[in-house]
Amino acid sequence: MGMEVVDISIPGDRDEFYYKDTLFGAIRIKSPITSVGCSRDGIAQSSGSVLNMTDSPFFFGKGNRLVAVGCNLQQQGVVDSHGAHQDFNECDQMNNPDIYLRRRYCGVGDTCVNLIGHHKCVQDKTGAIMIGVGAGFGVLVLVAGIWLLKKFYKKRKITQRKKKFFKRNGGLLLQQQLKTRDGNVEKTRIFSSRELEKATANFGEDRILGQGGQGTVYKGMLVDGRTVAVKKSKVVDEDKLEEFINELVILSQINHRHVVKLFGCCLETEVPVLVYEFISNGNLFQHIHEESDDYTMIWGVRLRIAVDIAGALSYLHSSACSPIYHRDVKSTNILLDEKYRAKVSDFGTSRTVTVDHTHWTAVISGTVGYVDPEYYGSSQYTDKSDVYSFGVILVELITGEMPVITLPDSQETRGLADHFRAAMKKNKLIDIMDARIRDACKPEQVKAVANLARRCLNSKGKKRPYMREVFTELEKICSSPEDSLVKIENDDGDGDEEEGMDMIVIADSWTVGVTAPVASASSSDVKPLLPPPTW
Repeated sequence: MGMEVVDISIPGDRDEFYYKDTLFGAIRIKSPITSVGCSRDGIAQSSGSVLNMTDSPFFFGKGNRLVAVGCNLQQQGVVDSHGAHQDFNECDQMNNPDIYLRRRYCGVGDTCVNLIGHHKCVQDKTGAIMIGVGAGFGVLVLVAGIWLLKKFYKKRKITQRKKKFFKRNGGLLLQQQLKTRDGNVEKTRIFSSRELEKATANFGEDRILGQGGQGTVYKGMLVDGRTVAVKKSKVVDEDKLEEFINELVILSQINHRHVVKLFGCCLETEVPVLVYEFISNGNLFQHIHEESDDYTMIWGVRLRIAVDIAGALSYLHSSACSPIYHRDVKSTNILLDEKYRAKVSDFGTSRTVTVDHTHWTAVISGTVGYVDPEYYGSSQYTDKSDVYSFGVILVELITGEMPVITLPDSQETRGLADHFRAAMKKNKLIDIMDARIRDACKPEQVKAVANLARRCLNSKGKKRPYMREVFTELEKICSSPEDSLVKIENDDGDGDEEEGMDMIVIADSWTVGVTAPVASASSSDVKPLLPPPTW
């Protein structure tokens, strides 16, 4: 705070001047200035000390407060012997043993800072800082503790939920099955949900390969570098979990070059998640029915695909450890690799059966256009039902048509199998052949495959060939030169087929529920090459 030097003169009509608002109390000044007296108790008594301060300047502070003038100030160093003003260091009083004097200047713990003509007190903030730091640290520890505790309970809840799903989805049964099958323990791997979440980027939308009525398929990469297809189902029938686990064990042991390999599953999720090998070139439906500038589906490629599919189904029906019916053979479930070799996939509705038994179902399963009419009418699924569905695929390869078509003349919706049989009966194969292969194919090969497809589509299951017979015949057609092809005669029962065939009307939506007949199941046509395992 700055100080002013002001000349003071006593008014002529007065011989004394009082200045009361001073640091040291009321000061009485006489003219000429000869003495200074103090009136505040405890500081000094009026002493009449003579100080010749005539013509000396007086110092005033803020608000014209007179400072540094008082009793015995010369001895305190405030004024010199000539009456000149000196600074009074109030901070020296902080060391005074008299607590009253100390508190007159600054509070306990404060720091006194001397200034010219006055002083200021700086509060000691160390305690406040320490309190603030301590409080902040305490709040931080409390928040961190709450966060860790919440994370712990969340992790515990997730772990308990995974255990619940694992048990409900038959995980314990699967582990037991794997242990009881000597030498096959590692053929089926049980993945953790965390592994698959990491492999599929938490099942991100950019990893979706395809979606269907039963679930969604994601592309993933395991930690060992293998690219896989992860199928996440939508629903699961809890009453059939034991059956599902048994089938899972069997399917995981299938080792055929034209069957998509099942690596394992995850049972820690609400519904089981299946992990398959990844096939990179899409499915047969896309290559046949979707337009493409780079068209590679020439007749030779189509015939080789038919041989691959027939070989896979023949293996499932006859050569596997226990006969397996696919139950949903269709072009979208036939995957193609980079060399356009076929692999049968999607065993979501497949069933294993024991010898001499067919499979009875309460609800018709399958896809419109591929369903066996005999199965539709009796709810009795046999290996010949798969043969019928494969026959539809053969017709797709020959005609390039969808499994359900709309006739251009009548706008009638009709199954491709019915349309094909009608054309074959009228000897109009050339009219329904795919124009993209008509000019570059071998006509005798196409005709031989068409006759085989006609046999597969016989409305009576017992008149259809076995898949191993279909496979053998297709291999013969594929490998034989055109001039040596054996002409396949039409089935003698074709006339009966047309007369007794039950036509299925195709509606816009096709949902069928059928109650299985009470009659006992007849013997199956399945004749496996190997006996079924004993559970």
